[in-house]
Amino acid sequence: MTVCLDYRNLRIRHIIHLSTTTEKKTFAELGVSHTTLQAITDMGFREASPVQEKAIPILLEGHDLIGQAQTGTGKTAAFAIPVVERISNDKRLQAMVLCPTRELAMQVADEIRKILKYKKDILVATVYGGQKIGMQFRDLKLKPQIIVGTPGRVMDHMRRKTIKMNTVQFFVLDEADEMLAQGFREDIELILTDAPKERQTILFSATMSKEVMAITSRFLNNPQRVDVLAGEGNKPKIEQYFAIVPEKNRVEAVIRLMDFYEIKTALVFSNMRSQVDGLTAQFNDRGFSAEGIHGDLNQAQRDKVMARLRTGNVRLLVATDVAGRGIDISHIDAVFNFDLPRDIESYIHRVGRTGRAGKSGRAFAFVRATELGKLKRLEKAHGIRVTAHDIPALEALVGKRTAVVLQDLANVAKKANLEKLYPDVQELVEQGISATDIAAAAIKILLGKDGGGYDTKAHFTSFKEELKSLQQAKPKSGNYKSGKNRNRFNRRQRK
Repeated sequence: MTVCLDYRNLRIRHIIHLSTTTEKKTFAELGVSHTTLQAITDMGFREASPVQEKAIPILLEGHDLIGQAQTGTGKTAAFAIPVVERISNDKRLQAMVLCPTRELAMQVADEIRKILKYKKDILVATVYGGQKIGMQFRDLKLKPQIIVGTPGRVMDHMRRKTIKMNTVQFFVLDEADEMLAQGFREDIELILTDAPKERQTILFSATMSKEVMAITSRFLNNPQRVDVLAGEGNKPKIEQYFAIVPEKNRVEAVIRLMDFYEIKTALVFSNMRSQVDGLTAQFNDRGFSAEGIHGDLNQAQRDKVMARLRTGNVRLLVATDVAGRGIDISHIDAVFNFDLPRDIESYIHRVGRTGRAGKSGRAFAFVRATELGKLKRLEKAHGIRVTAHDIPALEALVGKRTAVVLQDLANVAKKANLEKLYPDVQELVEQGISATDIAAAAIKILLGKDGGGYDTKAHFTSFKEELKSLQQAKPKSGNYKSGKNRNRFNRRQRK
């Protein structure tokens, strides 16, 4: 532990870096009660994650907390377990959890309910936009002790007097940077101002922007800070790549990378809501089960899409940033940035959708040559490495697919009972077809069942060739046409 002086009036007294942790602790060692421990065990958890190991004791002692952590690190349980431990079964609102999206609010509420499995007298209600408010009125009349909601809908209920903050003892801001990025600062401040000053406030955020720090400075009382991003050992295992790809060839690029790395489930992010439906249709036309999610969908439609994703019936989910932020699915193998997001923080949140719950993941960003500088700034700002990656050539893909088919055939030949098929093979042999040709024909048929094949017209230049062409580029007249073009050319040369 290192002691932090009171710089910039932030009032953060202790910063605990998780990289010093060597052995994981059990939840019993953290002081969790037997009842809650039983529920956690039923959820399949035995050892605490780094953020849980450090945050839970601090919160059980009643301190305010700032946690810098991305989704997928176990942060929900890190604040939910102490809240469940310290809450009573009195029929009054005791804990308020604010989330940036309705999807995340539902996920947080579900996890809290699982932790409450053996505490039947404590209720959890969710309030968010897109759901019929009459249903929320009914839930609130049951006097839940915990409410999980989005800032706008919580404010709506406060104005209607259906939520009263005067009894709140625990206040959680989950993904605070996302809520602020979506313009909820005024709502958050009004809600916090209306809550009792004598409360425990918990804030989790993947990034610590000036706006986030302004909230902590104003509303948290001598908070301790847990930084799950400190130390290489605590970073999610995500390999990050970029490729220079023309927009017209990016659907093909996704398909080739999916096949090359045998990616089962992936997220494709687009900056434009209008583009999501078009991309979804293109992927489906190419034989990939895809769904789109964006702000125009109502809650029932979103729930249907997410249910299909969770059950493995969707291989590709195409989403905008707003819709994608609340997605917390542990089996997403890769993230594709169809185009770079407009701000650097959104890139971090996009990439954080994969490599969750201790699993590894991959993230690919498709860029234009003129966007290489933006990537460099991103790497510098977040201390990450985004490596150049070529789109696999057709020869490499066919070779890899052939190897997979051959291995499958070998496995079947070794293990399956094939005697019943011998007469069929013999019939072909009697027609003058050799056993070698029969096997080759079977391989060709299997290779052909690939969901439509690849686009042979798509052209992909290797990264080295792209750089070489940029360095050798010369204007026709021998002089640069404009200062803007000259500066762009010089930047490319430096990179």
